[in-house]
Amino acid sequence: MDADNAAPDREDAEMTIARMMRGRDGDVVAVQVDTTVRAVVALLAERRIGAVPVMDGDRVVGILSERDLVHCLAAEGAAVIDRTAESVMTAPPITVTGDMPVLAALSLMTRRRIRHLPVMEGERMVGFVSIGDLVKHRIDGIEAEAAALRDYISAG
Repeated sequence: MDADNAAPDREDAEMTIARMMRGRDGDVVAVQVDTTVRAVVALLAERRIGAVPVMDGDRVVGILSERDLVHCLAAEGAAVIDRTAESVMTAPPITVTGDMPVLAALSLMTRRRIRHLPVMEGERMVGFVSIGDLVKHRIDGIEAEAAALRDYISAG
């Protein structure tokens, strides 16, 4: 197999979250601790997303997900709609850094049964990734590898 058609190298196998996030819009949809659950629900529906980081100023203090909302609604009923994000969020958030390999992040999410991770650079959040983002990235890589192998085989 020549270098152009070789299987992914170690660098590809250890793709980091930071490299995966390159080219993304840097804006992360987030809410403040005093945002109402009503406003969070509207935001999740409008943006078609499953979770948001909850901020206290510029510091990530939790994550509020659809799962959190369902559990809270089941336990407390419709009155939860007027509570704050801080009172419903999961805290403290599990976070990662940009240098974490995508496969390690997927493993962490699977072990901890979570679907969203704030990406941190020191104390500053620089991104927010979902398990869907990471799986899509892996599928894209596998499809590219399969195409390269098909091309190699058909070239004979």
